[in-house]
Formats: sequence, C-alpha cells, structure tokens
Amino acid sequence: MTGTGPGPAGAEHARSGRLAVRLAGAPDGGAPDEGSGGTDAAGRDGAEPVTVGTGVAGADGAEAEVAALDVALVPRLGPAVADYPPGSSFGPRRARSYEFVWLLAGSATWTRDAADPADAALALAPGTLLLVRPGMWDAFRWDPARPTRHAYVHFHTRGGPADAGWPLTRELSGRRDPMAALCRHLLRLGTDRPPDWREHARATLRLLLLTFVGGPCPARSSAEPLPEPVLAMLAAVRERWADGVARPVPLPALAAAGGVSVSTLCRMFRRRFGLGPVEALERLRLARSEPLLWLSDLPLGAIATQCGFADAYHFSRRFRAAYGVPPSAFRALPPEAAPPSPAESGGLAALAALLPPGV
Repeated sequence: MTGTGPGPAGAEHARSGRLAVRLAGAPDGGAPDEGSGGTDAAGRDGAEPVTVGTGVAGADGAEAEVAALDVALVPRLGPAVADYPPGSSFGPRRARSYEFVWLLAGSATWTRDAADPADAALALAPGTLLLVRPGMWDAFRWDPARPTRHAYVHFHTRGGPADAGWPLTRELSGRRDPMAALCRHLLRLGTDRPPDWREHARATLRLLLLTFVGGPCPARSSAEPLPEPVLAMLAAVRERWADGVARPVPLPALAAAGGVSVSTLCRMFRRRFGLGPVEALERLRLARSEPLLWLSDLPLGAIATQCGFADAYHFSRRFRAAYGVPPSAFRALPPEAAPPSPAESGGLAALAALLPPGV
C-alpha cells in the first residue's frame, strides 16, 4: 500500500513503521532510542521486539506484575492527532511500539497478520479504541469518501503482565466511560503541553492501559446469580431509598415486591445469606452510617434518621449489636482499626451493589 500525504502530524506517525526499539540500549533507564536504526523484528540488523511480562505466577504475582507496569512515551509520536485525505493508506508495516489509536472522524479498515483470515480485518469508527502491539504486521486504509481524523499515542512498556491475553479493542461508551475521559485528557496534554506534561501524560497513559487491559469495570463475581424474587425485592427497596434515606421496609412488603410468600422469601435469604431479608437490609442500613460517622459532623440522631432508625438510641443499640462498639466509639477509630462492616460478610455485598449508594 502507498501513503497519501497525511500532513506533519501524520508524517511523524507514519515514521513509526521504520523505527527500531532497543529497550536494552535506553540510556540511564530512560525512554528507548526510537530512532536507533534497525530494520525489522524478524532479525535483520539487531532491533529486538519489546518483551512484556515478568513471568510471575499466582494471585500475588499477578498483583505484583500490575504494580510493576510502567510506560514510556515514544518521543514525537503522540499523544497527537493526524488528518488523512480520503482514500489514504498506511502500511503494511511492522509495529515497533505499542500504539493506541482512536478515530475522531471518518472511518478506517485495519488489517493485520492473523492465523484466522476472519480476524485479519477490523472496521474502525469513532468510539473504538485500538491497541497495536509491537511486532505486528498491520496496515490502515482510511475512509475512501471523506477525510479521516484519528488520535494516537505510541509507547513502550516495562514490567507488568504479559500482553498475550490483552484485547485488541475496547468500546469508548460515552461520557461516563473512564477510558474516553482518559483519551480526551491525553490529547489535551499533548496539545496544550503544560509544564511537566510528559509526566502527566505518562501517568494518564498507564491508567488508560491498565483500564484497557482489565476493562472499565471489575469483572463481576462468578457466584451464583441472585434469584429473580430477590432481584425484584431489591428493585422495590432501591425505589424507596432513591432519595438517600434508607428506610426500613416491612417483611410483607418485601415478599409482595418479590412476588412470593413471606416464608419463601425468608427461606431464599437464609439459604443464600444465612439470615432473613429484614436483618440483611438492616445490616446494609447500618453500613451506610460508616461514612456519615467518619466524614460528617452530623449528630447521631440525624445519622439514625438517614439510615432508617427511629432515633439515636435505637440506632446505637442496633449498631453496637452488629459492630461490637457503639457508634460514638466507632467514630473515634481510624478506618483501618475499626471493626469490619457487617455488609461485607455472608455475601451481602451482592445486595449492596444493587442498591443506591449511601453518600
């Protein structure tokens, strides 16, 4: 394929196909010398492909790998924007570094070497974040009918988990998507270049990569899903708590919301959580008092009302039964020394996740 004059930013971007990565030759632990010669990673003239991963096994090892992950921006290759006229193309090339690519306007077809031809071509449009890996043979064909604008940032990694299981793309799903916000912030840093912008960009890029690899939200628990009557009951509780006040809900009303008898609902809860639905919700209501005790000057009476208890006396009595200390003593403790939350035992976190936050 032949390139079609993408402009200054795109020209710098296009040079990435000819740049060699020599991590071992980076001076003083700094960024690798992206312009240090070499031909391709197949072994002609010395440029070695980037190796990612420490090979540590096990849960503790996985956490250590993530903590060890570091990134380094490739000089003059982003974060920036490139504009391409209709029908432009780039490649094939062998990628010399990692590269995030996301389209801002237009469209593109990205092709790569893949064992399965069905996986070789990928249509790109605004809203998709692509991660190109070092050593990949790939090519871009930009929109044949209109100009294409895309953002990019090239980088190297050191430490961290192996990239074999990393996704190729993630969707930037909207304003609440952390990756979309991180991409916008990266571009702003690369455009405005405030003091120390490279360090800020490196930290932002590291968070973007970790979020891209792990997903915007932690994986859901593989535990058995909650029964439908429990989910229906929680929907009714969520509606009653929508204004931030965790009111108690009578047992018959909970059962009616779940569409089952009182005895059936109690049996479901005791089988799953080891206690009845009213007691389970009371523990969640008590847990909602924790940030109010630590992060506000509210008197106990006001906290009691917010958590659905009749008065400070009733709240204090139930709190002490659950935590082993009265709320006034709990308030004086630092969080790391405080008794554990009753909402964190017996699987109650699955219920709390489906209810509105307390603060």
